[in-house]
Formats: sequence, structure tokens, C-alpha cells
Amino acid sequence: MLKLALNKRVTIAGDIELKDRLVAVQRVVKVTKGGRAFRFSAIVVVGDENSIVGIGLGKSQDVATSIQKGIEAAKKNLVRIPIYKGTIPHEQEAKFKGASVLIKPASHGTGIKAGGAMRAVLESVGVKDILAKSKGSANPHNVVKATLIALLELRDPRTVAMQRGIKMDKVFNG
Repeated sequence: MLKLALNKRVTIAGDIELKDRLVAVQRVVKVTKGGRAFRFSAIVVVGDENSIVGIGLGKSQDVATSIQKGIEAAKKNLVRIPIYKGTIPHEQEAKFKGASVLIKPASHGTGIKAGGAMRAVLESVGVKDILAKSKGSANPHNVVKATLIALLELRDPRTVAMQRGIKMDKVFNG
């Protein structure tokens, strides 16, 4: 995942409005001699709803600080995703640890058919119509990362047309 993300990482030139979505907050307990020590981890997705998205994990002793740290981490890991007519260009599968995801393009008006953690990522990217299925682990951290890997593996239609030496309309219509 890291190699894919490094290649597609974007630099924000001006001010763009990023919206953040909290995917999950988990309470972690460390049992010590003096009792229990509580900490929180928050996974956050930020995006401009127009093909730019980033995920971040924040950890702290209180919820608000962990969310803020997650937002800052997500803003440092922004990537650009190819979107074609409100959906993705082609079907894609990806896996991260125990979580497997399948995303498929959908026709206009379908909406986002996806579960909780996947939905947050897809909405932040700006996809309007998509079919998505999550298999295996339901851990939000793994599902979010598997979804981002699937989105990063998508190929832009313009790039495909240039590589094949054909016109854009031939990419989708054969």
C-alpha cells in the first residue's frame, strides 16, 4: 500500500475545502500495576469529494485529541483517485490483512451501495454511483485501508488509452 500511495500522493497548491469523516473510535485499555490506563484511537477519512482523499489514524488519551491527530495525519496522506462520470473506471479487488474488498462501477442513479467504513472513503473521494462488497475482517482500520488500496489500483481511462494507442471512447466501448 505504501508504494502505491507514494506514487499517487498529491500536493495541494491552493486552499481546497477538505471534509472529514470519523470512521471509528476505539478504546484501548492497558492494565498496569496501578490500575487500568485508557487510550483512544480514531480513524479519520478526509476528502474534497472531487477525487482527492486521505486516511489517518490518531491516538491519544482523550477522544477529541485522537480525532484531531487523525485529521492531521489524513491531510498529510492525500492521494488522487481516477473518477469517470461519477463512478470508477473499472472493477477492482484489493486485500489488506484480513479484509478483502470488491468495488464495481455502477450506472447513474444507483448511489453508493457500500457498508459503513467503505462508505466513508467512497463519499470522501466523490464517487456518486458504486457497488461495493467487503469480505473477511470487519475491522474498520483494515476495511478502510483495503478500500484505499483498491482505489489506488484503479487505472485512469486516459492513461489506458495512451498506453494502448487508441481513442478515449474506444477504451469503454471496445
